[in-house]
Amino acid sequence: MTTDGPASAAPDARYAAALDTAERLLGFRLERFLGTAPSEPANAADFKRIATVHAFGDVWPRTEHLDTLARAVASVAIAAALGVHEPLRGQLRIALNAGVTKEAIAEVFLQVAVYAGVARAFEGYQIAAEVFAEAADH
Repeated sequence: MTTDGPASAAPDARYAAALDTAERLLGFRLERFLGTAPSEPANAADFKRIATVHAFGDVWPRTEHLDTLARAVASVAIAAALGVHEPLRGQLRIALNAGVTKEAIAEVFLQVAVYAGVARAFEGYQIAAEVFAEAADH
């Protein structure tokens, strides 16, 4: 099976659309984070492309049952509960860009404290405070 021809154009179009969605949600282009270093394996670019298309091409645009604001709140809570700092930073940016208030985000961290632990919530809230300051500077 080859990847030449019209069949390969579809994935490129989906990737481009996913990158556009990511930019709309995050407020900046993702390409700067998606390059590969010489030390990475040959399929690293595939991983980054597939993950980007799945998140920003397949899931975020699904607004029929869960709008962007609700999806953003859920994503902040998940990233905070998991303790994944850089994804949390991105989810906070998406939430603020989607219209989630800082006060609502603080409430999310109360939920995280109850169900994932106070230490995890405080750690995540520190990231939120940094993103709040970053947003105030723009």
